[in-house]
Amino acid sequence: MLTMTTNANVAAAKELLALIDAGNSVAGIVGLGYVGLPLAVETARAGYRTLGYDVLPHVVDGVNHGVSHILDVPSDVLALAVTAGRITATADPARLRECDTISVCVPAPLSKTKDPGLSYVMQATRTVAAALRPGQLIILESTTFPGTTRDVMLPILEETGLKAGEDFFLCFSPERVDPGNPVWNTRNTPKVLGGITPACIEVATAFYARIFDTVVPVENAEAAELVKVYENTFRMINIALVNELAQVCEKLGVDVWNVIEAAATKPFGFMKFSPGPGLGGHCIPLDPHYLAWKMKTLQYRTRMIEVASEINSEMPQYVARKASDALNNEGKALSGSRILVLGVSYKRDIDDLRESPAMDIIRLLQEKGADVAYHDPHCAVIRDDGHTEIHGLPLHSLPLTAAVLQSADLVVIVTAHSGVDYQFVADHAPLVLDTRGAMRNVAGRACIIGLSGAVEHPGERPQPKRTWAEVATSS
Repeated sequence: MLTMTTNANVAAAKELLALIDAGNSVAGIVGLGYVGLPLAVETARAGYRTLGYDVLPHVVDGVNHGVSHILDVPSDVLALAVTAGRITATADPARLRECDTISVCVPAPLSKTKDPGLSYVMQATRTVAAALRPGQLIILESTTFPGTTRDVMLPILEETGLKAGEDFFLCFSPERVDPGNPVWNTRNTPKVLGGITPACIEVATAFYARIFDTVVPVENAEAAELVKVYENTFRMINIALVNELAQVCEKLGVDVWNVIEAAATKPFGFMKFSPGPGLGGHCIPLDPHYLAWKMKTLQYRTRMIEVASEINSEMPQYVARKASDALNNEGKALSGSRILVLGVSYKRDIDDLRESPAMDIIRLLQEKGADVAYHDPHCAVIRDDGHTEIHGLPLHSLPLTAAVLQSADLVVIVTAHSGVDYQFVADHAPLVLDTRGAMRNVAGRACIIGLSGAVEHPGERPQPKRTWAEVATSS
């Protein structure tokens, strides 16, 4: 167990600890996105006056008017904090000098070659350095590879002439955001942190102890950075295992969901994971590659990450092939068939399209000549973000009506939102490819095909003649 210093031996640490203890410190948040805005709300709830900094004017204006752009932050909650003067947003980086603590919550995306992109982190660090003064605590929350805090941020900050652990304090504390989770939120999810020096850890622990129910200090920044990538590498590898199990079950003629549920009855030594159409979101598809990249620089090959990544990345192709096979069994070609994708966000009951496998599935089906539309109650439109290779953008969500379902040659369930009436889908769709197990306990006229098997519910197969736009209009 980590032994904390009980008495910081520098004046700056003592002064900052006194401010934190009195609840008089000002908390700065750099980046008001999926991580930063929820954190800002929690720092305000803990009693800190909070200053959020973002480079996007519409984000700053929205926050200052109490309007949230993040699903997990209700506008009424944000508005109360803004009205009370607990949260203010700014696009002026010089105001970061007002802050006693600064949490950096900016993206760290991967390139197409799976190399870490630290441009946002480095720019944010330079912005912080320009406003850095003695007595400030800087905490990086962006997911990245072990060594980023010490090897990338520290030199930039110390170019000011100030020294970490004495004049200012530098830590890493990984975000653990799970959008849409009704149980675990920013405050009650244990907060891991590690710092450049023991004094850094001591100050950061005192600061976050007022915000989070549980703070978990580790011995240094590198350990904290590794905690984050290990957590999601664990998930990524186990998801790859269960995705491969689905393909094994297909070959053996076994229902993968029955196998998983039976295995989950074991009360020890087993953790349940579910197969699906691929990985999505801002963590699991990306985080393991930070570790893989770092280890390549140390001449070590992370073989399990490589294999798991290959399995997961091939799932959209697997789904597209099953869609083609399902139509072929009905005497139809994929080319020219009308396919309705049900659910496009990367996970259920949220509006986040980042890294969603639905984007790849739609593109693959379009490349084979399918006429693809979609329905998602949380994502009204798919726009061109400069990376999406889907044709015909923007695409708009169609209403989930009987006419729309009956006009589809195939419905592909990619994301199983809880608000969708799957009995209604079974009653009106002729053919359903269910990649999430959403239709397992539903019976109707539809022929339902899962990742590893099919359940036949024969019915009339309508031959639609109208376009998707005509169907939507007539609905």
